[in-house]
Amino acid sequence: MIVLTGAAGFIGSVILRHLNNNGISDIMCIDRLGEKTKWKNLVGKKFIDFIDREKFIDSLDNFNNIDFIIHMGACTDTTEFNLNYLMKVNYEYSKKLFQYASLNKIPIIYASSAATYGNGEHGYNDDESTIPELRPLNPYGFSKQLFDIWVLKQTEKPPFWAGLKFFNVYGPNEYHKGRMASVIFHAFNQLKETGVIKLFKSHRKNYKHGEQKRDFIYVKDIAKVIYYLFSKSKNSGIYNLGTGKARSFNDLANNVIKNYGKGKIHYIDMPEDIRDKYQYFTEANMEKLFNLGYPEKFYSLEEGIQDYVTNFLMKNYKIY
Repeated sequence: MIVLTGAAGFIGSVILRHLNNNGISDIMCIDRLGEKTKWKNLVGKKFIDFIDREKFIDSLDNFNNIDFIIHMGACTDTTEFNLNYLMKVNYEYSKKLFQYASLNKIPIIYASSAATYGNGEHGYNDDESTIPELRPLNPYGFSKQLFDIWVLKQTEKPPFWAGLKFFNVYGPNEYHKGRMASVIFHAFNQLKETGVIKLFKSHRKNYKHGEQKRDFIYVKDIAKVIYYLFSKSKNSGIYNLGTGKARSFNDLANNVIKNYGKGKIHYIDMPEDIRDKYQYFTEANMEKLFNLGYPEKFYSLEEGIQDYVTNFLMKNYKIY
């Protein structure tokens, strides 16, 4: 049996779909649904049971048939400043799962984040020896960083484990995320409502407006990589998971406009309270994953936006 935490969430539900597409349904789904609409992400998918995340962690010792853990459950709100909550959900919960996996010799894959890289002063290289030097810019990144460091310090580990530093993920099933949904989701909705996509002006002389860059990765590629690591279950470590190619917000907006059929870009001032925390450039060094022999080609920004806009957003937010 596979345990999938965060199963009703954005990335977790796409992983669930990918597992189903590969004939796997012996899956225990773990999440907290609350009042959000993310329950819709589970409709039509195959799994053996659903358990609330707190009930699951409190009853771990009752399970003796877990073969693999895919741990995507977390607070992913980069504007969350309640450290007590972040430490409980992103750090302590993850530690319990990892310790359980180690004790019971269960392979585990967990979600880290590119937010751990901070402003990139140490680059975006997933060399584990440099991870303790990273300086996140927000509490969310800090909670993820602490767990990565804790994992590396452990002498007892599962037979296979992988931490994945997700860069800027976008795609179907993120509709419930509100302000934390991708820029592409918000750009599409702005076009629908106003005919205009708003992008932040640059407040650095070496960047033109809209030329701030991110490594945008389509969520379907995330699921493919996780399935590959799940299938191989070797070469444990912490891995970047982006495309390896930074693209500008102007590129993003122009591709959303192209697939929507009309619209224009308007530049607005960046709020002062985030200017000193804003990342102007992120780009994953992907050599480590590719050196494992990962065979798939990632969606380009153009390909990902076309699929997302035309097959999901323009079809009333179709669930994948």
